[in-house]
Amino acid sequence: MNYTIGEKVRLEIGRPTNLGIHVIINENDEGLIYHNEIFQQLTLRQQVDGYIKNIREDGKIDVSLQQQGFLNTIEQNCTVILDKLQAKKGYLKLNDKSSPVEIQQELNMSKKSFKSAVGFLFKQQKIRIEVDGIYLVK
Repeated sequence: MNYTIGEKVRLEIGRPTNLGIHVIINENDEGLIYHNEIFQQLTLRQQVDGYIKNIREDGKIDVSLQQQGFLNTIEQNCTVILDKLQAKKGYLKLNDKSSPVEIQQELNMSKKSFKSAVGFLFKQQKIRIEVDGIYLVK
């Protein structure tokens, strides 16, 4: 077990627990994805990419489905939002008043991630924010 924090790994989805979902890392080691970090449907034995989040003193490994760090996640989340806007003819009926459930269902991300990405895209003048949702700037 020689992993580094942030390293990309291959995960096989295992059984759910009270804390999250057990995974097998690179067909060899066990890890855990916490419930509050899962924003997509996962099925038993599904293969997905993940990232080493933490290696605890007891040797247990925490993993994430998203890269860690603001710059890594903001770029990924901005891409998701822009792609969804393009697929929906330049409009998403989501804003900072939208519920976390609505955001998760539409974009597979947390409300916090959504708000950060929308703010970033707004500053770059790629979107405009209206009362009824967000619009792609052409």
